[in-house]
Amino acid sequence: MSYRSLSLCFAAAFLTAGTIAYSQAATQKTPPPPPKKAAAAADDATLIKSAMAAAPLAIAKDATIVNGEMKVIRAGTNGWTCMPDLPTSPGTDPMCLDKNGMEWAHALMTKAQPPKGKMGIGYMLMGGSDASNTDPFATKPAADGKWVDTGAHMMVLNIGDMFAGYPTTATNTKVPYVMFPGTPYAHLMIPVK
Repeated sequence: MSYRSLSLCFAAAFLTAGTIAYSQAATQKTPPPPPKKAAAAADDATLIKSAMAAAPLAIAKDATIVNGEMKVIRAGTNGWTCMPDLPTSPGTDPMCLDKNGMEWAHALMTKAQPPKGKMGIGYMLMGGSDASNTDPFATKPAADGKWVDTGAHMMVLNIGDMFAGYPTTATNTKVPYVMFPGTPYAHLMIPVK
């Protein structure tokens, strides 16, 4: 899994929970309980441990760690940013991205064009689950589909159309393949185990 689905799922989960809480509050005199996600939020130490599992220790130990709302919970010094597992996806999927990868991810989250000439690198050493291999904005698999599960992998982000020769389907996630082919968010998924 790469950052685009992860961040979109985080955003969707928070927006959905907030919308439900707001609509309940509008019809009740007592305040609604906090959304389940907030109630189940892990402490910072747990989130940091989860996020650090995404990359080699040489990177994770000095990386900035953010929580599910992209709030910094530990400042870093090496230009990498790590995020903890996404509880709403079926797999364990923390992720670490370099500076260019974060710019690419921001473009994805805002549905903007990724920055030209800035290839990014990301790690997901715990694996990942994606709702779609072709739709960067899918938050769940199609009615007749299933989650795309990829084991430990790294990602080469913002590659444009420079992936000739690699499969563009996720039929075998044990070999390198292109996720989101034909979109500005195409990236190479490279298994590492």
